[in-house]
Amino acid sequence: MTSHARVVADLVRTVPDFPSPGVLFSDIAPVLADPAGLAAAVHAMAEAVPGPIDAVVGVEARGFILGAPVALALGCGFVPVRKPGKLPGALVSHSYALEYGESSLTMQVDALPPGARVWIVDDVLATGGTVVATADLVRQVGGVTVGVGVLLELPDLGGRDRIVGAGLGPVCSVVTS
Repeated sequence: MTSHARVVADLVRTVPDFPSPGVLFSDIAPVLADPAGLAAAVHAMAEAVPGPIDAVVGVEARGFILGAPVALALGCGFVPVRKPGKLPGALVSHSYALEYGESSLTMQVDALPPGARVWIVDDVLATGGTVVATADLVRQVGGVTVGVGVLLELPDLGGRDRIVGAGLGPVCSVVTS
């Protein structure tokens, strides 16, 4: 484990019985609240990017908190992916299944130039549905996903396999829980 990952891992808090009895919730809020933890997370995520990219695409909402400083560290732009009704102008959208229903994400049509190489950033990787939906939006506007970075991965939920199976690797997580 790198020194950046150790700083982050030491700050992730386990909350028992949240959001329901028997669940051990991994809370990243302490990482975001700690200047050294946030810096370590951003550095670790930026160091994982495989080669030059044109933009970081961050997923609402905590993907914004992490993705924007990662983009700044890499010297590239940041593109937000949001829930419907939050972005103006012409949009592409993607609906996808969740464990408990369905959700949708949107991206502005002109957010990326054709062929743009992007790194998708999100806070937690669980089932991978959100990342795969985001990569579809990138594809719809003509971009190319070169990989995925997450702060925390929950490996028992199969998200990494789903993302790699969709041809969207590598997947880099700072810590796993």
